[in-house]
Amino acid sequence: MHNRYSKLKYTFIPFLLLFLCLATSAVHGQKEPQYTQYMYNIGSFNPAYVGTVETTELAALYRAQWIDIPGAPRTLRFGANLPLSNETMGLGINIVNDQLGPLSQTYADVSYSYQVKVTDNTKLSFGMDLGGSFLNVDFSKGTFENPGEPLSLERINKFYPTVGAGLFMYGEQWYLGASIPNFLTEGVYNDEVASVVEDRIQFNFIGGYVFNLSDQLKFKPAFMINSLGGAPLNINLSTNFLISDIVTAGVSYRVENAFSGLAGFQISNSTFIGYSYDYNTNALGEFNQGSHEVILKFYLGRGGNNANASKDKSGNSKGKAKQIDSPRFF
Repeated sequence: MHNRYSKLKYTFIPFLLLFLCLATSAVHGQKEPQYTQYMYNIGSFNPAYVGTVETTELAALYRAQWIDIPGAPRTLRFGANLPLSNETMGLGINIVNDQLGPLSQTYADVSYSYQVKVTDNTKLSFGMDLGGSFLNVDFSKGTFENPGEPLSLERINKFYPTVGAGLFMYGEQWYLGASIPNFLTEGVYNDEVASVVEDRIQFNFIGGYVFNLSDQLKFKPAFMINSLGGAPLNINLSTNFLISDIVTAGVSYRVENAFSGLAGFQISNSTFIGYSYDYNTNALGEFNQGSHEVILKFYLGRGGNNANASKDKSGNSKGKAKQIDSPRFF
């Protein structure tokens, strides 16, 4: 179950200092939806990513989790990453609707990132997002042992502000990121829904590398770790092969949870579609038919037949500072 909110407890200090101190503070927040294709969806949970792309990106994702279990999670996400012309800043938009049984949450935020050059081939990006979350709990959608009791007729509608932060460092063939989806929230806390929404802060860590095995084959291992106070680490490990810069195929393992198959296809220079299927390896696997996830990405302003046509022999865009070559790689 995706738990969402807790009591408000925060201290407002400058962004960077706050981000570095959060690991030792008693802050509470929200738990993010789960993604298998996290490597194509970084802007959803790390605002520092939004300005690191070369051209404007649009992404739409749908995830249907634990098929055949009534009320299982369903997630729909739309996002946009917009690098600004000064090549150091970026803006992003993230809208997510997450449903779990009688609970429906829609949250939206706007992201800002600023990146600095660490070395000739390495950049570090700082990001922050501001937004809000709309929570709706409709207990009438549930099945009760004693129909007609007051709880079965109750509806809860709340709005909460959200603030998140992230760091993202990358080079030509690798990246590392850390983020906190939300540390500013009032939360819902009463006798009826406390067990549903009480939560602690979540930390996200992500990384990946691209190995050039040949001109037509790239090997792309990646990882993502979600840390939530009082809960076991959620560790995701994936390996993808990119063939001829067009077809992607790989597998992923969520430790003590699920094996996944991943596939992707570069439909055109500006359009990518990816799919994943999760098979649960824990006891829950006996009661569902797995999870499906589809992502569709558009890269605006990327013309021509060759995504790398504008790059010189070193791989850099002519006349531009080095940025991530393509989300196909990262």
